[in-house]
Amino acid sequence: MNRDPSVTKRKTAIFLHKSLHGNRYAQVALIVLLWLAGEAVSRGTGLPIPGSVLGLFGLLYLLITGTIRLSTMRRGANLLLADMLLFFVPAVLAVLEHSEFLGLIGLKVLAVILAGTLMVMCMTALAVDVGYRLMLRLESRHAVS
Repeated sequence: MNRDPSVTKRKTAIFLHKSLHGNRYAQVALIVLLWLAGEAVSRGTGLPIPGSVLGLFGLLYLLITGTIRLSTMRRGANLLLADMLLFFVPAVLAVLEHSEFLGLIGLKVLAVILAGTLMVMCMTALAVDVGYRLMLRLESRHAVS
């Protein structure tokens, strides 16, 4: 029985790539499993970090170490992004249910939402830029090898 960590890592990477590459639902399932694992760690340890963030760090770790390739997860991520609007429907319905949001309170909430959205968009752009540069650096290393 071979216990070499590099061989085990390579076998795991090959298994994940073959299992996930063409199946977008398996990719989404992996993202959900990482999210649930992050939730378990967050609740189990009492960390003040949301489980979803810990799960995304887990996915980032798998991508950085090469256990999972970016191309392997692309279709599942695109599926989630395509349906992202569905995640915001409950918020719109809540505004329609509560007429107090149409006055001064609503303007304050709108200001917070706009500022939060701007911050999220800026951080997302920064994260995409860093990820893209990292991807290019990794691809250039693989091309040289």
